[in-house]
Amino acid sequence: MKKLVLVSGGVDSTTCLGLVVKEFGKENVVALSISYGQKHDKELRCAKAVADFYQVEFIQIDLAPMFAFSNCSLLSHSTEEIPKESYAEQLEKTNGSPVSTYVPFRNGLFLSSAASIALSKDCDTLYYGAHADDAAGNAYPDCSRAFADAMNTAIYEGSGRQLHVAAPFVSLPKKEIVRRGLEIGVPYELTWSCYEGGDRPCGICGTCIDRQAAFEANGVKDPLL
Repeated sequence: MKKLVLVSGGVDSTTCLGLVVKEFGKENVVALSISYGQKHDKELRCAKAVADFYQVEFIQIDLAPMFAFSNCSLLSHSTEEIPKESYAEQLEKTNGSPVSTYVPFRNGLFLSSAASIALSKDCDTLYYGAHADDAAGNAYPDCSRAFADAMNTAIYEGSGRQLHVAAPFVSLPKKEIVRRGLEIGVPYELTWSCYEGGDRPCGICGTCIDRQAAFEANGVKDPLL
């Protein structure tokens, strides 16, 4: 049976894809990238580049209309600015609510859509790269273990017990994901994490800060810097 991996073009999903390809072979892996109306398409182009690197089947779909009513700062129609500070600093201002870059139930919609495609492509497992750092403090609740387990149950039962959801990094910090990726030669030079879409990462948005810290914790320089 095949495996479907949600790929965003970032560090976590690219590492997940690399590990799945290593375990099951490129001929048994499908990569799915989803446009959701984000402010730039650079991450989508990176997702395609990563899929080409691993020589896996690549599918891209558009769910942007689903988020047309949200003013999340990541979306192209938003009036909000992307915060230029760490997630910890942002959470100090939210009183326990998700950060402003949380796209409403995005991962729930991604996984539900991906489940339909996975079943149609004869896949038995759907992978996504949620990790513990993103779930911490309720910054991104759709990256938590509770959410991943609940979606696995819903998709497993709703698919007639044909399809599982796997979130192999859900209990791991980002630095551990990078460590595993470095061990298997993940092409991090092809990835993009920054919430901005310039030629170089801004270095000061939440995801840039986390990415740089993860590489530094492994004693290596981020190839994009």
